[in-house]
Amino acid sequence: MKVTIIYDNTSTRPTLQADWGFSALIQAKGKDILFDTGANGNILLSNMKKLNLNPKQIEDVFISHPHWDHTGGLSSFLQFNNKVKLWIPSYLPEAEKARKVIQVKKPTKLYEGIYSTGELDGIEQSLCVETEKGIVIIAGCSHPRMEYILKKASQFGKVYGIIGGLHGTKPESLKDLNLICPTHCTQYKSQIKSLYPEKYIEGGAGKIIEIE
Repeated sequence: MKVTIIYDNTSTRPTLQADWGFSALIQAKGKDILFDTGANGNILLSNMKKLNLNPKQIEDVFISHPHWDHTGGLSSFLQFNNKVKLWIPSYLPEAEKARKVIQVKKPTKLYEGIYSTGELDGIEQSLCVETEKGIVIIAGCSHPRMEYILKKASQFGKVYGIIGGLHGTKPESLKDLNLICPTHCTQYKSQIKSLYPEKYIEGGAGKIIEIE
């Protein structure tokens, strides 16, 4: 499993633009899945180009929740590639431009070893990928309580780690995880880093995380 952060509040490289929002390319099980699209299509596509990521090679787009900082780049992306399968938790006007749109309300298997928690608290879904070390969760903002997200993800296997926005998640909620990469809207990032230095991975546009 390989995760390339494309869009984040911070950047790991001077050539990549940081901006409020989140997007990442998830490469696992032979699939290339674009997770969220950030707030601005020009920044999304520019960062993808600088990371040598081809929008036309992506077959699936997974939208965590319909907030502007996660869907703002969708229209621009679909102008380059509208032949994708689009997985959304709620109705999105931009979704009509995609080849196939699937609303995910309940826990769902996208592909072998790749799952959605389903829409939690009526707003947000998270992506769950099976690895040899356990389930890795990709989260947009973690608006639902972390305990709820972890419980839903654990139905697919033991949860190994989480990558993405953690919003107001209390650091203590993450104690059983082995990998924690807080991005975007994480409120207690410094506390998480201080509490779990051996598990913590710094995010930012350009960051690449590989998990066996």
